[in-house]
Amino acid sequence: MNHKENTNGVNGFHREDDFDSSNPPPFKIADIRAAIPKHCWVKNPWRSLSYVLRDIVVVFALVAAAFYFNSWLFWPLYWAAQGTMFWAIFVLGHDCGHGSFSNNSTLNNVVGHILHSSILVPYHGWRISHRTHHQNHGNVEKDESWVPLPEKIYKELDLSTRIMRFTIPLPMLAYPFYLWSRSPGKEGSHFNPYSNLFAPRERKAVLTSTLCWSVMALLLFCSCFIFGPVQVLKSYGIPYWIFVMWLDFVTYLHHHGHDQKLPWYRGKEWSYLRGGLTTVDRDYGFFNNIHHDIGTHVIHHLFPQIPHYHLIEATKAAKPVLGKYYREPKKSGAFPFHLFESLLRSIREDHYVSDIGEIVYYQTDPELYRIPKSKLS
Repeated sequence: MNHKENTNGVNGFHREDDFDSSNPPPFKIADIRAAIPKHCWVKNPWRSLSYVLRDIVVVFALVAAAFYFNSWLFWPLYWAAQGTMFWAIFVLGHDCGHGSFSNNSTLNNVVGHILHSSILVPYHGWRISHRTHHQNHGNVEKDESWVPLPEKIYKELDLSTRIMRFTIPLPMLAYPFYLWSRSPGKEGSHFNPYSNLFAPRERKAVLTSTLCWSVMALLLFCSCFIFGPVQVLKSYGIPYWIFVMWLDFVTYLHHHGHDQKLPWYRGKEWSYLRGGLTTVDRDYGFFNNIHHDIGTHVIHHLFPQIPHYHLIEATKAAKPVLGKYYREPKKSGAFPFHLFESLLRSIREDHYVSDIGEIVYYQTDPELYRIPKSKLS
């Protein structure tokens, strides 16, 4: 039986031409797969490595430029550019984790460890939890990344936690904390091989990644004594936090902030296809190529084995099959200023989902930003 939450009123959504995106689609995932050209599935390791080389060259060129000019007029430009490049490196490591980098698992893991460890991400720990996210996208109970809080868990949070979770820019700084302790209502750590995130057979791989992360952290610590903590902060620390903001900004907007509220599922109403169709493509303007077209997110979620350099073509081929279930991203100028509006609106409105119902939508807590009188006295 379809237990659908009432979607009328302030927390509801507006249908266009009576189209309801929560209804089961009239096509199957095999229909989408068949529409995508066969060459889009081909992984070229040399092409993948060329993107790694490109990004690494840019990273080191930026470091050289920063120390050459060594000016407070140049450093802010360096921070923004280098943080963006850290994010681009993360995306390539993310492709290694999906196996879309190449068909060689050893190459994927070696490159993935180098790239992710360099930006303080535990490769296997995150790879495995991200796999869980893809396998359960759109499922309130089983999804892993930016999953909605059920109303009961939300209301158990203290006021300060709620405000931190839903006040910009704090949610955009969440990723390192998520790696250590996950989200409210979930236990475990991406660094702990015995976390319930991982199966026993995966513990050795997780331990390897944690050790690689520790080596990078130790290198940064030693660099503070060699070059001084201020230099390390300027050259690495600030770009790292810019990267974190990019990661949280992009991953949040791929699952939130659409003009019409999108469904989340429980129980028998959820399927891999319906969950994947709740993801959102985004246009990042000038940054699309820099961060490897990660904005083509719907097809990536349904078919994570497709290399990033084929996602645009694959999306174009799939759109006639997807029909209205594909939401065309709003075109961006050189800089995606329009996405800040989507982010701010979603953070203000998308707070929790009902504990009841197999098809649910985000609801708003009208009391969230109201300071109780007891706090003022």
